Amino acid sequence: MKKRYGLVLVLLFLVGLDWYIRAPDSRSRQLTGAIEAQASAKLKGYPYKFRVLKVAGETAFLSTPRNVQVPAFRMLAVLYPGIDTKNPNDPAFIAVEQLLGEVQSEARAIVLDQPGIKDVRWELDREWLAAHYIEVPGK
Repeated sequence: MKKRYGLVLVLLFLVGLDWYIRAPDSRSRQLTGAIEAQASAKLKGYPYKFRVLKVAGETAFLSTPRNVQVPAFRMLAVLYPGIDTKNPNDPAFIAVEQLLGEVQSEARAIVLDQPGIKDVRWELDREWLAAHYIEVPGK
């Protein structure tokens, strides 16, 4: 019985440590809250939620589900499974790709508009991609 109790305590400690390491700081939470509060209906309704992962000096690191290594069509296929994301000329694909650019730009503008933030850098949201079975390139 004592071994089980000890094992449970160790597991709880590890879960708490993991949460602490991953938890964004208060400034990141505040900036993410600004995105949520100031977002247009278009951004609020977008299926991917942009968030500030960390702040370093005057630079905010904003999550993104795409970059050069993970093209937009991969994540758009998850968000919009009914669209032919393999056909770059498909009007529906072009529309959701443009929408992604619009909401991403809006999230960036909201963060840049906050006091003390002069730059935004995009950081690939590896957790979101992995959770949606999208291959994530190595660091």
